[in-house]
Amino acid sequence: MRIDVLSLFPNMFQATMGESIIGKAQENGFLDLQVTDFRDYTTDKHNHVDDAPFGGGAGMLLQPQPIFDAMDAIEKETAGKYPQGRVILMDPAGRRFDQDYAQELAQEEHLTFICGHYEGYDERIRQLVTDEASLGDYVLTGGELAAMVMIDATVRFVPGVLGNMASPMGDSFSNGLLEYPQYTRPADFRGMKVPEVLTSGNHQKIREWRMKESLRRTLHRRPDLLESAPLSREQQRMLEDIKLDEDPDVPD
Repeated sequence: MRIDVLSLFPNMFQATMGESIIGKAQENGFLDLQVTDFRDYTTDKHNHVDDAPFGGGAGMLLQPQPIFDAMDAIEKETAGKYPQGRVILMDPAGRRFDQDYAQELAQEEHLTFICGHYEGYDERIRQLVTDEASLGDYVLTGGELAAMVMIDATVRFVPGVLGNMASPMGDSFSNGLLEYPQYTRPADFRGMKVPEVLTSGNHQKIREWRMKESLRRTLHRRPDLLESAPLSREQQRMLEDIKLDEDPDVPD
């Protein structure tokens, strides 16, 4: 996967995106991450990339020219190597980012993130984009942190990045539920013991326990997810058993 980022603060990406799994993905050739400082493309003699909004108002807006020219340069560089792919504008008013969105983006060969700053964008910049994305209903000082979160969550689904593709598919939200509790050695730590079923070697019982505990955790922590989760008949039965176990007075 090729990921391009347009940012006024490219140094923010060096440490974060150069470490851990994302750093290894780049070293191993699964990810080509390039960060462009679009200030380099301004034609303003003072290197300004923003200006006051027409009609007045607070703050400054990013001008279209530097971003359009930076996008032209990326398109020229990647032509014949990568498709243009999706261009994502980081914007608090955009589509809410979630696990499904990350999996969707991971199917692309080329992604470009445009990170805003200041008060906002000149509206014409939106002509360049295919997506407008947001982490949530709040405003950051810039789009860099949000873009890094999206990149991290997306790249985990690129084949080869985690080594075992079963890992991301078992994560919370990947199947509409929260992940089940997990344990490792020692089996008894300060009197806190690992559930016996996990050391039994009975894989069918382990599967059932994990499914039931995933449902239980979701019921307790994020019951709203159960409203849209695609539960199988077995999961529906388990959920009813959990509710009955915890509140015997609830009618069947």
